[in-house]
Amino acid sequence: MPGAVVIGAGPGIGRSVALRFAKEGLPVALVSRTEETARAVAEAVSGAGGRAVPLTADSADETALRAALDAAAAELGPPDVVVYNAAIIQADSPGELSARAQLDAWAVNVVGALTAAAHVAPGMAQRGSGSFIVTGGMPKPKPDYVSLSFGKAGVRTLVTLLDLEYGPSGVHAATVTVPGVVAPGTDYDPDDIAEHYWRLHTQPRELWEREVVHGG
Repeated sequence: MPGAVVIGAGPGIGRSVALRFAKEGLPVALVSRTEETARAVAEAVSGAGGRAVPLTADSADETALRAALDAAAAELGPPDVVVYNAAIIQADSPGELSARAQLDAWAVNVVGALTAAAHVAPGMAQRGSGSFIVTGGMPKPKPDYVSLSFGKAGVRTLVTLLDLEYGPSGVHAATVTVPGVVAPGTDYDPDDIAEHYWRLHTQPRELWEREVVHGG
C-alpha cells in the first residue's frame, strides 16, 4: 500500500495525523527537525501497530528536505499523501521582528511547503493521483501574530496554486485550517483535527474540498 509522509511530525497534529494514517494501514515517514522528535512519534506509531520511518530535516533547508523525501520514497515507495505540518508559531507585533527573523519564519511556514510540493507533486500528477495537505490557520490576520498571519496566508495561496497546476492531473491539494490553540481534550484536540486529513485524502474527486476549517 502506498505510504504517507508527515513533515513537521511533532507531538501535536503531526503525531495524530501519523497515527490516523497508520490506523488505515499506510506506512508513514516522519520528518522532524530533531531525531529525538521523529523517533518519539515513530515509537508511538509502532506501538499502535503501524510502520514508521523516522527522518530528520529542517524544512527551511531545501537540500535536507528533498533528501528526506527521497529517503522516504526509497524506503516506502512514492508517497500517496504528503502532509506539511511544519511551522514557526510565535507572537510578534508589526515591526517587532527583524527582517531576517521574518524571512526565517517565512522559510519554514511557506517555502518549505513549496519545496515539498515541488518535489512530490509532479510524480503524483504523472501517476494521476495523490494528496498534498497543508496545516493552515489564521483565517483572519492578527496583529499580535504577524509572521504567522503572513505564513498561513501564504500556504493558503500555495494550495490554490497547486490545485490550479496539478488538480487537473488528479492531485488533491488542500489545507486544514485550525483557528485555535491545539491541545488534547479541548475543542482543538489533535486527534479530532487529524480526521480532516484522512477525509480529505479519501474524498472522491467530484467532492474535493480545497480548505477545511476545524470548527472545534
